[in-house]
Amino acid sequence: MDEHIIEAAGKCRVVVRDGNVVEIGEPVITDCPLAKRFACPVTEMTPKAIRNNIQNRIDSFGMCTQNRELLSEEPFVGFGASEVMSTALSSRFIDAAVIACDGAGTVVITDPKMVQGIGGRMSGLVRTSPIPDIISRIIEGGGIVPDQKNALMNPVSGVRAAHDAGYDHLIVTISKPEDAQAVREEDQDAIIIAVHTTGYSDTDADMVCTYADIVTACASKTVRERCGPSALLQAGSTVPVYALTTQGKYLILLRMAAIENPLYVTHADLPVHGEKSPHPLI
Repeated sequence: MDEHIIEAAGKCRVVVRDGNVVEIGEPVITDCPLAKRFACPVTEMTPKAIRNNIQNRIDSFGMCTQNRELLSEEPFVGFGASEVMSTALSSRFIDAAVIACDGAGTVVITDPKMVQGIGGRMSGLVRTSPIPDIISRIIEGGGIVPDQKNALMNPVSGVRAAHDAGYDHLIVTISKPEDAQAVREEDQDAIIIAVHTTGYSDTDADMVCTYADIVTACASKTVRERCGPSALLQAGSTVPVYALTTQGKYLILLRMAAIENPLYVTHADLPVHGEKSPHPLI
């Protein structure tokens, strides 16, 4: 079955089949400043608005379909995971990125444009089905798809496939905290970015604090409380991105150097809370 399950706009469960949104859950947050900046803005956290946003992504760039656009140079946010990874690849600080892609599962990507194209407009992917055309185009673009049959999402299998291909310096995105530990045990030197953290428990937040290099706060109260004070650098305050290690800090600084817009930098005790943030934090 061609089925893709996404958590969008604060863990609202969305099911896509054959290019159509067929199921939509109830959002767990009531407001998100970031969602208001989407190409199809979600100004009110309602199932209808989120359905419209996801269907717009399907219709405009083929998300979860064989028409999926895989390349992009357009940043969506200043310090998003895909933006940070694309900059790291362009700077040759890393060899490859291990990320999740609808229609392919865990993939290994070396093209900065493909990292941005896949991740820049993607919400939290929970499960996906293989789409042969997407898989073929990823491979033609120099990427690796470890599980072409099932499109499973397994960051450790991605790390192993990257190593087998000769890539030593990796950056890996995870959403399940236990995957951060598993990736660290597989590759002590991998740079780990924890994403889609809304709803993390205290234990979850503590685990990514221990094993990740960068963590996005999303609408997570526990990440702000438990990871924020440990951060070496914070990017943004509405939806903060915390660098937890020297490697993570360096990647954020690389990204800062690549941003053409003016930047304001100061010293402060962390975390810094902005006037606006997703509501409620959970």
